[in-house]
Amino acid sequence: MQTTDKTAKELFFEVMANPQRVPFGFGKKAVLVNVDPQKAYTRTDLYKTAYETDPKQLEYTNQLARGFRARGWPVVWTHVAFLDSAEDAGVWGTRTDTPDSLQNIKYGSERAEFDERAEIDRARDVIYTKRMPSAFFETPLQSLLVWHQVDTVIITGGSTSGCIRATAVESLSRGYRTIVPMECVADKHESYHYANLTDLHLKYADVLPVADVLAWLEG
Repeated sequence: MQTTDKTAKELFFEVMANPQRVPFGFGKKAVLVNVDPQKAYTRTDLYKTAYETDPKQLEYTNQLARGFRARGWPVVWTHVAFLDSAEDAGVWGTRTDTPDSLQNIKYGSERAEFDERAEIDRARDVIYTKRMPSAFFETPLQSLLVWHQVDTVIITGGSTSGCIRATAVESLSRGYRTIVPMECVADKHESYHYANLTDLHLKYADVLPVADVLAWLEG
């Protein structure tokens, strides 16, 4: 095992400056999957479970969504919510039981609501409730991608070390080119955030500046 005194952030930018593999690249058609931009995770003024990396994250996400709609490509929003009994949370909901615990994000609660800054077109965007980390797990996402004949999955949201990573790994596992715009994902601590961006970029996805993704959409 290699050791280092560098921070996770320093290692990430070192890797980004020195590409170590051929990029997966963009394909012919993409889906935008916005993972859990809900108040439990975005409203740092309300909940200690929330986090913010780039203050313009949702603004960038909205720009991407507008670009996807202009092309007639699918836009997906996911959020986490559980029954009042929490019996649908599985073993994931057994670790703690506090007001901030995962399984206490209840259907119809403020924690489960999408952040009001997210520009969701409820007439055409797709909304899924998920209960586990990956946006693919027990949701109709795979069927949607087959129907729309996409070959590229672009992922935003949070957390980088949790649901973003899980969704990206499963996306690659299902044969999709996977793109993570770095300003559009967030985590609770910069160490987890940058360590996982590094690992994603080296193995499972292309981590890119959001400007590159927007330029591809516009081009």
